[in-house]
Amino acid sequence: MAVKEFDLEYNSSRENLTIPEYGRNVQNLINYAKTMEDDDERQAFVEKVVRLMLQLNPHSKNLDDVREKIWLHVFRIADYDLNVTPPKGISVKPENKRKKPEIVPYPYNQMRFRHYGGNVHRMIARAREMEDGYIKDAFVEVIASYMKMAYRTWNTEHFVSDNVIIDDLESLSDGELELVDSAEINGLAQANRRRNRRNDNNNNNNNNNDRRSNNRGGRNYRNNNSGGGRSRNSGGRGRGRK
Repeated sequence: MAVKEFDLEYNSSRENLTIPEYGRNVQNLINYAKTMEDDDERQAFVEKVVRLMLQLNPHSKNLDDVREKIWLHVFRIADYDLNVTPPKGISVKPENKRKKPEIVPYPYNQMRFRHYGGNVHRMIARAREMEDGYIKDAFVEVIASYMKMAYRTWNTEHFVSDNVIIDDLESLSDGELELVDSAEINGLAQANRRRNRRNDNNNNNNNNNDRRSNNRGGRNYRNNNSGGGRSRNSGGRGRGRK
């Protein structure tokens, strides 16, 4: 018995997919568009391919730049060898093929007392540039209050002494910033605790309301069922007395 031979084609023998998320069929359609001779037919055909690519990514339909992104992908798949006109406002340049994002700089500065964060260091640097007076004293008080709140957030198991905050503030400012005698540095920490307590109370109230609603619903259901049963029984007793 003769064995029938099949002409099989494997992906390993095909050309590489430029953008695999669209699949091989989309790439074949774009390559076919490159062979079309009529400009109007080619333009209409590529626009249909763009709509198809939009359907393949339904989660991206609400993005403002999604249509521009699709057109750029079309030209990228075609290796920028496609004679069609993109919509107005979309600029297609072959040099964008190898465009790389800018490198995000990483701060390498040595920060003392890292648990306070970079904002504290910037506020201290700003306060050191201010002129002496009421505004500077109030700003230093806010910095110390923020430092105490940040310290409590970082170290929740131990008591935070005001002397620790005062010493750290003096160390970070190289001795240039000092708190006035009437300064109060517990304001932000107390406000943060009140906000957390208020959120906890709101959550507890919502849970209690849900439980009360569920309980009322159960009582109504039992009352309706028991009421119906009494009506049928009383009716039955009435018929028996007759």
